[in-house]
This record gives sequence, C-alpha cells and structure tokens, in this order.
Amino acid sequence: MMSVKGVYVIAILSLHLAFGAVPPSHSHKNKASAERTADGAYSPRDQGHHANGHHDASFDHEAILGSAKEAEEYDQLSPDEAKKRLKVLVEKIDTDNDHFVSKKELHSWILRSFKSISQEESDERFGESDEDGDGVVTWQEYKRVEFEIDGDEDISTLDPDRLEELSMLEEDKILFEASDKDHNGHLSEDEFLSFTHPEEDNEMIRPVLTLTLKAKDKNGDGKVDFQEYVGDRGKDQTKDWLTQEKERFDEDLDKNKDGSLDDAEIIAWVIPDNNEIASDEVNHLFAGADEDVDGILSVDEILKNHELFVGSEATDYGEHLHDPELLHEEL
Repeated sequence: MMSVKGVYVIAILSLHLAFGAVPPSHSHKNKASAERTADGAYSPRDQGHHANGHHDASFDHEAILGSAKEAEEYDQLSPDEAKKRLKVLVEKIDTDNDHFVSKKELHSWILRSFKSISQEESDERFGESDEDGDGVVTWQEYKRVEFEIDGDEDISTLDPDRLEELSMLEEDKILFEASDKDHNGHLSEDEFLSFTHPEEDNEMIRPVLTLTLKAKDKNGDGKVDFQEYVGDRGKDQTKDWLTQEKERFDEDLDKNKDGSLDDAEIIAWVIPDNNEIASDEVNHLFAGADEDVDGILSVDEILKNHELFVGSEATDYGEHLHDPELLHEEL
C-alpha cells in the first residue's frame, strides 16, 4: 500500500509535469556580501557547486553561457530549443572547426565565461551602488548601500551583532582606493569591476597582498604563519575546527612546506585562481559527457547530455525528480 508521503510525491511530480518545475536560481543577489569569506579570502567562483552532497547545476550552465540572465532564459526553453541553441554555441567553442571540443577549447571558453559573469555581476552591483545615477560610485554611496552606514558614522556605536559584518569595512576602503586608478575619489564602471572582482585585474594583486599582510602579519616578517592565519577566528573554536584549519593550511596553502605563507601563497589563498576553477569544471563536464572516454567531446555527446551544459524545462523537472527532500522515502 502506498504511503501518504508517496501519494504526496506523486501529486507534486504531477504538478511539475503539468505546470513546469521552478527553475534553479541564477540570481546575483547577496553575492556581494558573500564575496569574501571570514578569513578575508575572496570566495572562489565555484563555491557551492558541490556543497553538502548537492550538485548545483546552475554553475555548469553559467560556466557555458557566461551569463546568469541567459542561463535563466534557457531554463524556460523546451529541450529541443535548448539543444538547437547549444549546437550553435558548440560551433563557437570549437575554435579549430574540427567538429569536436577539446579540453583546451572548453577551458578557454569557460575562462571567457567567468570574465563575462564577473562583468554582469559588477554591472548589477554598480547600478545598485550608484544611488544618484551619475555614472560613478563614491565611497559614501558604496558604504550606504553595502553596510547601511551614512557619512562618518562611528562604527563603535553600531549594534554589536553587526561587528562581524562590518569587519571588512576597512579592507573594502583600502581596496576601493586601490581601484581608484585615476585618484579622482570615485569609481567608474571599469574601476568598480577591479574593486569587486580583483581576480580579473592583475593590477589588483599587489594592493590585495598589501591589505592581507596588514590584516594578518602581526609580527611584521612579511609572511603569515598558522597563528596569524587563524587570528581572531580561532577564538572559542573547537579542537576539530582548529585541526581542520591546520590541515588546510599545511596541505593546501603552504605549498613549500616552510610553515608560513609567502607572497605567492598568500595570493593563491586570497584571490581565487580562475584557471584552476576552469580546469576543475572542464574535468567535471568531460566526466559527465565524454561517453567514449576519448578525451574530446563530439557534438552528439554534448547534445545528448545537454542538461549538463545548459538548462531547459526538462532539466528543471529532472532536478526535482532527484530532490532528496521529496524522494528519500520509498513510494
């Protein structure tokens, strides 16, 4: 006999078939506040791609399409239309016109997509921050929009519960000034992109390094040891947390195993490496679509696995079919 939960699941799936499933979110909202993590490092672009056992397909779609808005549009397409548009896109990815997509071609395309997404995100934030619509963003405008602070308001008088949120205000101020390359006191759209996405601008590496050393290098030796890396974050933490952070520091960050982070290691820690993220994404897509495992993707392989590369109505329905919240019990 079918359980009540089983009947509920069937009803839900029937509604999805009849009216279409809710598409995955491609919104940029709140990405600004999550742009840097608690340790001061910028969040990698693929953060959340594989989190808590869940695969976020929207990351794959945006990595191919280079736009959250366009990915959202694909979510509304029929599978046939999605395949038709994807085939045209594949022709652009296939730069040597041999009717196959190599890992190198896909890697280059994804890097291009990341840059396009950064621009789209920056443009969205710029529009929100440019309160008076004069085409530039001042520090006061940014501070009001991002931190809800007016003028020269004393941070020490604010709600103590906001102190963690406001801890990056000083760092943002330094980055803001570093991005103001013509030193006119405000940021143009291009300068704002450097401010919000320093990984897209090599000229931002030195200011970000200086900022990180100022915040972390307490003994002034020009490096960051484990205690400095943990800093105030280590207060009242569990032994397991400290062990995990020590393992990350030793295994992932301290490449030369000398017990501290030098300039190159700090940059690798603080600014995400889009090249590495793109390589991981290439491997992920090839693992899902290279059915004959020959190291290249044919047009047929890509179109057969179109839901991996771009969304469609069928993709959305498939996502819900695999929702553990709905299907974790037997019918």
